[in-house]
Amino acid sequence: MKVHLGGAALAIAAGILFGAATAARPAAAQERLELFDAHMHYNQEPNPFYPLDTILEIFKRNNVTGVLATSRPNKGTHQLMEAKAPGLWVVPFIRPYRIRADIGTWFSDPATLDLIKDEYKRGTYRGIGEFHISGNAAAGPLVKQIVDFAVERDLYLHCHCDEAALVHLFAHNTRARIIWAHTGFSTAPARVEELLKKHPALWGELSYRGGITDNTGKLTAEWRDLLTRHSERFLIGSDTWINERWFGYDTIFQNYRAWLIQLPAPAARNIANSNAKRLFASKPIN
Repeated sequence: MKVHLGGAALAIAAGILFGAATAARPAAAQERLELFDAHMHYNQEPNPFYPLDTILEIFKRNNVTGVLATSRPNKGTHQLMEAKAPGLWVVPFIRPYRIRADIGTWFSDPATLDLIKDEYKRGTYRGIGEFHISGNAAAGPLVKQIVDFAVERDLYLHCHCDEAALVHLFAHNTRARIIWAHTGFSTAPARVEELLKKHPALWGELSYRGGITDNTGKLTAEWRDLLTRHSERFLIGSDTWINERWFGYDTIFQNYRAWLIQLPAPAARNIANSNAKRLFASKPIN
């Protein structure tokens, strides 16, 4: 059966189709957002699991166009910088570790500051970390020296820490700029917001962060509100600290895309890559 539509009906139908297309466009556009991986380790003890070419291909197929690069030891970061891969912006951070055991001792080992100073001479670094610390261990004199070293040289600190350690780090120097790895893992969103308001130079990195989505992949109301209100204060990352994270790299960023498209487009762009560009683009990198 044919149905003949008059001019008015055609206009209404066209308007409905246009509206549907317009509504769908932001989600489709966000699906291929450029992403910045703000928590990436290319660890080597003594050799990496994946060769460099494989790592670069993983970034490319996920449209990851920038990485906050760290490694244990720092050799992996040197290799990423030296590769000068087209389309990849490498932002190097100094990792204060030579071997895995340093994770539990770096904050009281005088050799740590020597390592940081020697690496800094390369002239390309934008931060120190990711480093692990908790509680009153962050109150020590060596940690203060490292915080002051970072502040004096306009470096960020990338900290895997609890809230108590975060308080100590800011107490060492109120001008510290801190990227909080995992945003406390399970710190309540309301408390995260309090800390963001109290510390204007604090940013949350969201790898391994619990509670952002429910078991269906939908953003929880608390996190949707927080990420929308403070979209300029969050970053995403892979945290490739073990080989399994490289195996799952595609899935990690597919999951990020799945909840980014649930945010307003400007907020999604901020978290996906624009925040990293604002934070790190003040100095030439490669």
